[in-house]
Amino acid sequence: MTGTGPVTVSPATLRKLELAAGDLAAACLVAMEEHQPWFARLPADQRAGVLLVTQTGVANFVAWLGERGASIRLTAEAFRIAPRDLARRLSLRQTVDLVRIATDVFERHLPPLAADEAERHALVEAVLRFGREIAFAAATVYAGAAETRGAWDARLEALVVDAVVRGPHVDGGTEDALVSRAAALGWDPGSAVRAIVGTPAPGAPAELLGELRREVAHAGRSVLIGVQGNRLILLLSEPPERDPKQSSPGDVGRAEIGKLVDGFGPGPVVIGPVAADLTAAHSSARDALAGLRAAPGWPAAPRPVAADDLLPERALAGDGVAHRKLVESVAVPLDAAGGGLLHTLATYLEGGGALEACARALFVHPNTVRYRLRRVSDLTGRNPADPRDALVLRTALVAARLGIDRGPADTP
Repeated sequence: MTGTGPVTVSPATLRKLELAAGDLAAACLVAMEEHQPWFARLPADQRAGVLLVTQTGVANFVAWLGERGASIRLTAEAFRIAPRDLARRLSLRQTVDLVRIATDVFERHLPPLAADEAERHALVEAVLRFGREIAFAAATVYAGAAETRGAWDARLEALVVDAVVRGPHVDGGTEDALVSRAAALGWDPGSAVRAIVGTPAPGAPAELLGELRREVAHAGRSVLIGVQGNRLILLLSEPPERDPKQSSPGDVGRAEIGKLVDGFGPGPVVIGPVAADLTAAHSSARDALAGLRAAPGWPAAPRPVAADDLLPERALAGDGVAHRKLVESVAVPLDAAGGGLLHTLATYLEGGGALEACARALFVHPNTVRYRLRRVSDLTGRNPADPRDALVLRTALVAARLGIDRGPADTP
């Protein structure tokens, strides 16, 4: 036997090997049942598939021995003729275990068929070499199957993210189709979800996205990722114990999402509000993308920033949803509370935030102004004395005066 070519085996020995092929394949199956308890529990069709692969492997081995000077090129054929779902039903580890068992059976049964000691030694080496090539062929088949599944999953994931961004009703899509596709990717349809958007990282985005997925899995969450041009969109499931109704859009900071922000490129990262489930996630993605477009209006914004913390900038950019949220969160509750709260707030803000001047303009005591401003803070969650909150409150007052209802003119 040379270092690269096949061993030299006599025609008589080859004939013996051909006649023993059936018994050899059967002996392999018996050994597999003895050494791997799970093998005996396989359905009949899958056991038949393994038998077919084994028989083909034996035939290929004999053919290879008979081709002087030929390289091993038939090993993958043993797996190509197997049923298509066999690679999905058996793990790579299980397949390697079966190959190892088959190789051991070959080592026990083939050498006695040799005509002399030299031929016996050559058969032992040939079995080891052929077993190695079979294992490599199996790994290649599984790698190809994994790549195919990965490519399919990537396309399916892109479709799900696109459906969420555009709305499941677009192009005749249905919520059932959205849920079905997400479930095929391992997503829990009942999980609350929020969108996180930013720009893709330059350089090696695949590696960064892989690290991002590992971080999410380590946190016990699920994620769907879509790269659409110059924007990276994450749909992140919320922990089961979190109640979406009790979760404020602004309560998610870097500490909660851990290292997820590191998977984004430079620039703002915007977090949308919590949606009850995937079918309602369009609103979270819409708000997050609107915030991403408006984020340059607040250069000092934290990273990440909640979409609802960018309401003034979003409203100025023409976001009708932000306009309504400002009115509903500020003007509506203050007007409903009465007691001059809305007028007091307007006077205070438009007077430059001077407490005494506001009191004089309203002909009330400064303590009355203090009390009313505290009530404003209680009802809106915004402190009129804080510069950023003052901008939000004043923008809300202007929006209420304009009375504009742009509708959902917020196509992401």
